[in-house]
Amino acid sequence: MATSLSPALERARAVLADFPVVDGHNDLPWALREQVAYDIDARDIAVDQSAHLHTDLARLRAGGVGAQFWSVYVRSDMAGDVAVSATLEQIDCVQQLIERYPDTLRRALTAADMETARAEGRIASLMGAEGGHSINNSLATLRALHALGVRYMTLTHNDNIAWADSATDDPGVGGLSPFGHEVVREMNRTGMLVDLSHVAATTMRAALDTSVAPVIFSHSSSRAVCDHPRNIPDDVLERLSANGGVAMATFVPKFVLQAAVDWTAAADDNLRAHGLHHLDTSPEAMKLHRAFEEAHPRPVATVSTVADHLDHMREVAGIDHVGIGGDYDGTAFLPEGLGDVSGYPNLIAELVDRGWSDADLAKLTWRNAVRVLGAAEDVARDEQSRRGPSNATLAQLDQQDQLDRLSD
Repeated sequence: MATSLSPALERARAVLADFPVVDGHNDLPWALREQVAYDIDARDIAVDQSAHLHTDLARLRAGGVGAQFWSVYVRSDMAGDVAVSATLEQIDCVQQLIERYPDTLRRALTAADMETARAEGRIASLMGAEGGHSINNSLATLRALHALGVRYMTLTHNDNIAWADSATDDPGVGGLSPFGHEVVREMNRTGMLVDLSHVAATTMRAALDTSVAPVIFSHSSSRAVCDHPRNIPDDVLERLSANGGVAMATFVPKFVLQAAVDWTAAADDNLRAHGLHHLDTSPEAMKLHRAFEEAHPRPVATVSTVADHLDHMREVAGIDHVGIGGDYDGTAFLPEGLGDVSGYPNLIAELVDRGWSDADLAKLTWRNAVRVLGAAEDVARDEQSRRGPSNATLAQLDQQDQLDRLSD
């Protein structure tokens, strides 16, 4: 006998049928790299991969996902040409997935492509680079990534780079250096979205000062609700209305639940004590995580926890400036009810119960993200009509800035 859905869940599924989720950040490519060295046969997402991954095609369908920004992340301890090569390998992985599953995934480069995919009943597949180290201080490399299909770049990951400060590192250049501002301008000219997840608040403000296109936060929540540096301060959320950007709330417990922040710090120390990177999700790392959790029960976030962030973000930034970025396959733990990519309807149902209208939900899941990419395309056309590519270098801009400071 079929189980009847709650009215809220029924309404959530109806909304998602018309306006599916655009998720801002999924780390499936890195998980495939780490687990099977990109051997897609060994992790065929056309079959159930729940034992290994948060993501497979059936669960994307069940979750009402209509567009996915696949992260082409590489670790921030990679540098120089090593980081660039690894980013290209990540891009190649996404391209292989799109080619392997054409009935479900559709390559998308524009807002119009996203709408076409929705009309066809396929999942628009876009890419986002996670960290400016992926361009090795080269604006030509930035343009090359765009030509390969990358449509956003997070300015930093967990560590500072030469021209931008990370949220989880000590202050370096005080936000953005002169070259960092030039990177933002060139991203605007190229049509690549400026992603401000992971960056320091000073970097967020500096990028908003410079960008003439809407920015995004691909997977960040509210700092007022959970005081973690990866989250967005209210003064920055308030600026999204004028900028036109979108903040896409993440599900990562250590960013959304204060008790989980403290627990995660201890769990990370445990991994480091065993010689592993604190972001490692290998079987060895997960075994250590499970043992640690058995000895120290983990605070559990819920769907309601994430909804608290979205309520606050909507109140501060406005309904036109919120979205969703789950960070699936990029985190060891997830909230109850959001354990894999099939869980989005549970979040939408929670928001239904909190009084969100269908129109508001459609903006959250689909319309805001599509609008922002389209606006970035409009800005790029205008910028390209007025100026050509920038060939500025880090040495030219930042060394000259240092000389100017010394002469003052």
